Amino acid sequence: MPLSRPGLRLQAIVIDARDAAGLARFWAAALGWRITEEGTDEVVLEPPAGSPEDGVAPDLLFLPVPEGKAVKNRLHLDLRPLDQDAEVTRLEALGARRASVGQDDAVTWVVMADPEGNEFCVLRAYTAAELA
Repeated sequence: MPLSRPGLRLQAIVIDARDAAGLARFWAAALGWRITEEGTDEVVLEPPAGSPEDGVAPDLLFLPVPEGKAVKNRLHLDLRPLDQDAEVTRLEALGARRASVGQDDAVTWVVMADPEGNEFCVLRAYTAAELA
């Protein structure tokens, strides 16, 4: 019997922020995405129009909240760069910082935190063999 597909689609990843607009601008610059809606109650980021991710990748939805981040994220973003060192340097220039969540020096990814302290990882670039 074939598996039936649920009638659901992942529409958005929601990120609470003290400064929703400011954090959305950081992520727009970090990912090269566009702000498609900006109001006092939410800011929406979407991939560039016409890009391979447009209409496929979930939106990032930033909601203002009064409290700051208190503990390690239970969910985080993993970003796959073409050049890990260059992207880490670029993200630091945008306001991200390196972070420690207990990883050891042998890991192949770099843990970072956005300007409000939300952790994310910059993975290693794929090797030529992995792309073939």
